[in-house]
Amino acid sequence: MARSRIKAPLLTLAPEQEREALGTLKRFLEERFELELGSFEVAEVLDLFSKEIAPHYYNRAIDDIQLLLKERFESIESDLWALEKG
Repeated sequence: MARSRIKAPLLTLAPEQEREALGTLKRFLEERFELELGSFEVAEVLDLFSKEIAPHYYNRAIDDIQLLLKERFESIESDLWALEKG
């Protein structure tokens, strides 16, 4: 299946992780920008990040691990060829 046809998965957090993320985001916005947003507004910001930004990080992580695994498998293949008897 072509990669461009695959949609990035909807990234979700466990309830405790989401509560922690909401608290962190709320504190950050208050301390850094003096924005006192309500729970619904902070949840909307987190939702935006989850839908629009997090998939880019997810895809990058997938690309990085694919490269790492490719290099590792090539190394293993090379090691196996070295062990092969003439």
